[in-house]
Formats: sequence, C-alpha cells, structure tokens
Amino acid sequence: MTNFAFLHLMMPAGGGDPNPLTTFGPLILIFVIFYFFMIRPQMKRQKELNNYRNTLKRGDKVVTTGGIYGKVHEVKDSYVTMDVGGDIKLKVDKSAVLKDTTVDS
Repeated sequence: MTNFAFLHLMMPAGGGDPNPLTTFGPLILIFVIFYFFMIRPQMKRQKELNNYRNTLKRGDKVVTTGGIYGKVHEVKDSYVTMDVGGDIKLKVDKSAVLKDTTVDS
C-alpha cells in the first residue's frame, strides 16, 4: 500500500502532460555543451591538419602517425615520399603525416 502512495505522489499535478521543455531541456543543454567543448574544437583541428597536408612541400619536416621522423622528398596527390636518413626513402599516405613540432637545438 505504501508503494502505491509513493507512485501517486510522483505523478504530475493536475494529471496533464509535463512540459516538453522541462523534459528535453537538460538533454538539449548537455548536447550544446558537448558540441562547443568537444565536437567543434576537434573539427577545427581536423581542418587545420587537412590544410597542412594539402600544403606540404619538399623539405618540410614531418612525423608520421607511427612515429617516423623525416623530411618530405616528393609530394603526390595521395602520398608523400619521405627521406628518413641516408639513402632511405619511405612512401607514406598523406593521411598518416603529422606536423613535426620538435625544435632543433
């Protein structure tokens, strides 16, 4: 009997439908916060990285996603040939190229 009384108290007053704004408001707020703090900055970083990959030129220092450091030897539409030292040249997909942020001392 007490469980039924508790459920009766949980029902909205007046027996009407609850306001959709109060129902979906917190969910919408969470999505907006998620967009501005996670999705938008990630999209901005991805756009900058794509611009960098499209403007690669011979002599640029790069690092691959696998951690291989080298200099760009040749740039084609979908791949880059890297000089990694000595007579070793690697053919790497452009999507695996990152900007080398190390500073030479």
